[in-house]
Parts: sequence; structure tokens; C-alpha cells
Amino acid sequence: MSAVQTIPVAADDGEIRLDRWFRRHFPGLGHGRLEKLLRTGQVRVDGRRAKAGDRIAPGQMIRVPPLGDLSPREHEAPAPRPRDIAMLERAVLHLDDDVIVIDKPPGLAVQGGTNTERHLDAMLDGLRFGAKERPRLVHRLDRDTSGVLVLARSAAAAAALARAFRDKTTQKLYWAIVVGLPKPRRGRIDQALAKLPGPAGERVAPDEDEGKRAVTYYRTVSHAGDKLAWLALQPVTGRTHQLRAHCVALGTPILGDGKYGGGAAHPAGVPNARKLHLHARALSLPHPGGGRLVVTAPLPPHMKETWAFFGFDESEEAEPFAALAPQR
Repeated sequence: MSAVQTIPVAADDGEIRLDRWFRRHFPGLGHGRLEKLLRTGQVRVDGRRAKAGDRIAPGQMIRVPPLGDLSPREHEAPAPRPRDIAMLERAVLHLDDDVIVIDKPPGLAVQGGTNTERHLDAMLDGLRFGAKERPRLVHRLDRDTSGVLVLARSAAAAAALARAFRDKTTQKLYWAIVVGLPKPRRGRIDQALAKLPGPAGERVAPDEDEGKRAVTYYRTVSHAGDKLAWLALQPVTGRTHQLRAHCVALGTPILGDGKYGGGAAHPAGVPNARKLHLHARALSLPHPGGGRLVVTAPLPPHMKETWAFFGFDESEEAEPFAALAPQR
């Protein structure tokens, strides 16, 4: 990188320390060098000097100075492979001058990390579509969660979209298959979640004292007796693994989610019981150019197979945001 960048903080990067943000996005930048850049004012947040331990918020703008002496492998993504470009082009659900919306396949990480070399962020040059700027991530989905993912095509669009996520003027709808039948069949989960340290990667647990508030509305769309249920889920907040943890709080872990549901998440006799059944079905958000954009993503193949196995009809949930959270 040979020029100054100004990068907006994405919704899912909010409320973390500035040094962790750099570890996440520039893993080749050592802590000592970051401290020097901070002391000399070369790294700034919203135009102001910052410290490594400062908490950042969605929509803030981080100034990143030239880091040209880092090897490209440490901070620049390699050129995407032709087959990855073709995959991304097939996944595009919406494209205009400001926004790209893709249908992220399950199994593809959004950003890199330990032992994660193949990820969406490394492929974004394949979605330029002739634009000078590289598309920018403005929110994230878990590796194994499929569905609607929004990218900004400019810094201005990224800032507008990050504000929309921060100010909760977006609406997100997820579909999930859960093991068991929630009681009651519809309602609101208000359970604070805290991140847990450890070598097993990101994980959260209920913690009313130290956790951050997390709110989810849910509705049972259909069910197969008491064995499994199809839920429509609308998160009001955007905590890490919120829906996965909240479904466990209902006593109905998401099908395939062994990380949170343990063995109960893998019932015998159910197709694809080892694959996570969580899908970002639809997203409604204010468009940077005006008006409102609503995008829907089709079910991935393993979930479509499960729907067919239990005779669930996708048309039962024809209106994506009907009768869940109160309209803002």
C-alpha cells in the first residue's frame, strides 16, 4: 500500500479496540510499529489522534498511512483466481453505482484470520466491474452462514452504509432450521452476550453483568412436529454469533451448529445435519443514493434439500419483514 487510506468502520467491527481492528485488517503490521504510527499521529480516527486501546464505533473513519514496506503477502490480497471471480459474479444479487449485494455461499469466510487464506476480502478485486475503487466490506457474516452480504463501491457509499448499520435503519431477516419447537412459537429474546477468550476462536455466552445487550425477534413459520422448526429471525442488534446463541437460549439450537448446540444440533436421520442451517434471507436498508433497497437471497443447496425433506414451502414467508420486529 503506497497511499493513505481512509477506511470506514463496518458494523461488525464496532466496539472493539483499535489495535484489534488493525490485527484483523492488517495482520502483518506489528504492534510496535502500530504504536509508533499512533504516537506520531499517522493513524487517526475521525481526524483525531487515537490510542491502541481506544474503542471504535461503526461509521467512524480510520486513517491508515502508507504501509509500503510490508510485503504484499502480509497486507495485500493476491489476485483472485478466475474461478473465484466467476463464482462471485454468479453470486451478485444487485449491482449499481454505489452498492453491490452478493449471495455469500456457506463455507466462505468474509475476512482472513488464522489458517484462513481463502476469503472474500481477498477476492474483492474481482468485483470492481470497471470501477477504479475496490469494493469495501460494510458488514460481515459468519463463515458458514449464507445469504445477503452488502459491499460499498466507494468510500462515500461505505460511510453511508456503515451509518445505516450503526443507526439501526437497516432491517435484517434470517431463516434457520432449529432442533425442537420454540415455546412460545414467536417472541422476543433480550439476552446480553459477552465474548469469551480462548484458543477455539470467537465465541459468546450469556452474561447480564459484563455482556452487551442483544435483542432478537423470532417467529415459527412451520415445523415438523416437535422435532424441528423453521424460524424467521430478525436481530435488532448485531452481536457476534447472536442468533446462534439466542436460539440455544430458546432451547432450540440451530441445526448443524455443533459449536453452540453440541450433539443436540446433529439429530439422526436429518439431511445435512452437520451443516449450519442459518441463512441471511433478506436485507432492507437506505440506499446511499436515496430511497430504500430490499434484496432477498435464495436458499443454499443444503438448506433447500432440508426444506424439501420436511415439506416446508418457501412461499409461507412471502413478505420478508412481516410481523416480526415493530417497524421503526
